This record gives sequence, C-alpha cells and structure tokens, in this order.
Amino acid sequence: METRSRPLAELLDPAAVSSAEALGMHAREIVEGYIAGEHKSPYHGFAIEFAQHREYSSGDDIRHLDWKVLGRTDRYYIKQYEQETNYVGHLLLDGSESMKYGSGSHSKLAYGKMLAACLSYTILKQRDAVSLNIFDTVSRQHLQRSNSHSMIQKVLNTLAAFNPTGQTNIAGVLNEMARQIRRRGIVFIISDLFDDEDKILSGIQHLRFGGSEVVVFHLLDHAEIEFPFEGLVDFVGLENIPKIRTRPREIRKSYLQEFNGFCDRIREGCERNQCHYLRVDTSQPLAEVLSGYLAFRLRTSRK
Repeated sequence: METRSRPLAELLDPAAVSSAEALGMHAREIVEGYIAGEHKSPYHGFAIEFAQHREYSSGDDIRHLDWKVLGRTDRYYIKQYEQETNYVGHLLLDGSESMKYGSGSHSKLAYGKMLAACLSYTILKQRDAVSLNIFDTVSRQHLQRSNSHSMIQKVLNTLAAFNPTGQTNIAGVLNEMARQIRRRGIVFIISDLFDDEDKILSGIQHLRFGGSEVVVFHLLDHAEIEFPFEGLVDFVGLENIPKIRTRPREIRKSYLQEFNGFCDRIREGCERNQCHYLRVDTSQPLAEVLSGYLAFRLRTSRK
C-alpha cells in the first residue's frame, strides 16, 4: 500500500542514477527546445553544424555565402547550419488506484515514482527540461517544464506526497497532453495501461502526430505477469471492480492468454507508431531496467 509520504531517499535509486548518468537520455528525433543544448533542432541558424544550402536572397548576410559553390556554378548559395537545442521530457505517471498493487517489495506506483525520479534527475543533469504530470482520469499533480537545479527537488516532493485514489482515463489524458504540448519533445508514459487499449493507442498516435517522441514504460507486477496463485483466492478489485472468488489454477491458461495478448497488442500498436515500448516487471531492479533501455537507445539512435 502506498503511503502519503514516501521518503525522498528511496526515490533516487543510486545504482539506477549512476548508470543513467553514464549513458544519458538523448533525443532520437528532432526536438524543439527553448535554450541551447545538444539535440537536433528543426530551426536553422548560422552556427554549430552545417545542414544544407539554399539560394541567396536579397538581404542575406554575405558572410554566409559559399564561395566554393559560387566558383563552381557561378550561382549564389547561403550555408545553413543546424542548431542544437535542449528538449523537454514530459513525464506522465499513472496515479490511478490499480497502480497501488504490489506483490513484492514495491507497488507499481512506488516503482513508477522511482523511475520518474531517476529519469527527471538524468534529464535535468544534462541541462534538458522536465515537466511532470501525475494522472488518473485527469491530471492530479502538474509541474510546469523547467531545467533549473531546483526542479528535481520539486519533482521528488510531488512524487513522494502523492497517494492514489481514483480510476483511470489514460486516453483522455494523452489526448489532452497532445493538445497542450507546443514543441516537439519526449513524452514518457509510465503506467500499467489498464484501460481501453484502442483508446490508449489512439492517444499515443495523437502525441506522435504532434511530432513528439513517445516512450512507454508498461509497469506490471510479477504476479500479474506469471499469475502464480493457488487454492481458493479472493481477488479484491481496485478502481471499483468487484471482488471475485475463484480457483486460479482453473483460469490460469485463459488469463495468461488474454493478458499476453493485451500486452502484445499494445506493443504492436506502439511499434506501428514508432514508439519505444518496454514491458517492465517491477520485480526487476530499476538500475537493470533503466540501463538496459538507455543502452538500447544509444544503439538504435539516428546517425
């Protein structure tokens, strides 16, 4: 059960932070930041790295004429350069009641809080910006984007104090975020995704249509993945789902078939929308999960 005040020290896992700092969280796609940084921007200027030529127009600064091209073609071309920018990492953490479930040392929400904290720390450490939304049917806690040093403390305090009570409407929140995000960045969805899968994928598609990169951390408890229960069991529902008494052995095969099918459909939908999807077993050490994903990003990053 999640408490109202989770100790701040528990949120920043030292091993996870150390591995994340070493690997970094860099944008795979073009982003639109608001201060100078180290990620590709769609805006062109006259500094950093050569991008392309364009024909000279009256009023252009002749200092940027490409004299070699002029000598070869007798035509005037301006050099354009690709500016580097920072990005905003939009962290969306599911704070609905189903996230309270945990059969091991951490509930899904506790694990999600630690993941959000480590991602925030890593992004802020490299001078990029972070915004935080904790949601159920709507956004319950929101921190506006910032890249200031004080932001990590605000993130930690907000995460530590949050206690879930409500149902969930992931799709509604994703669509609202898609309308609010004005500049392309990275959206991190941290959730058990226990909602209508078609609507979730529609919300993800909306975010992608706006140009944002989307990363989905699908948090699941080990017992939800393996369904190891024996005997006669009372399953107590969360989010207004009634209690069910059953013998798990009799339904295990059909449960796993439905559960794995649900996960596969979400993964395939994310892949169609060119999103990274990670099914995370919350019994795995966070450092292992985060370092594995960041190493994967580096291997698959655009050249």
